[in-house]
Amino acid sequence: MNSTILRGFDIVISLLGLLLTTPVIVLIMLIGLFNTGSPIYRQERLGLNQVPFILFKFRTMTPDTKSVPTHLASPGAIMPFGYFLRSTKLDELPQLYNVLKGEMSLVGPRPGLPNQIELTNARQKLKVFSVRPGITGLAQVQRIDMSTPHLLAKTDARMIAEMSLYNYFFYLFLTFVGKGIGDSINS
Repeated sequence: MNSTILRGFDIVISLLGLLLTTPVIVLIMLIGLFNTGSPIYRQERLGLNQVPFILFKFRTMTPDTKSVPTHLASPGAIMPFGYFLRSTKLDELPQLYNVLKGEMSLVGPRPGLPNQIELTNARQKLKVFSVRPGITGLAQVQRIDMSTPHLLAKTDARMIAEMSLYNYFFYLFLTFVGKGIGDSINS
């Protein structure tokens, strides 16, 4: 699949998404500001060619939560409003800015943390870092999270090999209707 075409769709859809959701973004920012004083969460992730970048999300966990993969975070770290944001995927809206900046795509492998060595190594072997990371993708709609790094890397590599315009929009559609789950927290 031509990456220039996908990048064009990324720009148009993310710009449209930001414009259409501005009232929601402002409301979430205000609630987050009163809730924690810090509504936006910034975290270093590995992007295209393993170049680190800062990923933006709405804060769903307490500000003192350590920077670990979600499945290793304490269930008590999620704030009540955070559960709502996660279940509706609204916590991902700020990543549309990452897409506009060219650090991410709408569809691609979820960007991992630099300290996820097992996942990074598995992705290196399968050349997963040859594409921009994404907000959603095959692994997310199949409910595969970062707690299974080798399966995740294999699924990401399969998605990259099979990427087409149809799959791009199919993964977006499945995510939009609630199929993707993101990373879960172990109880």
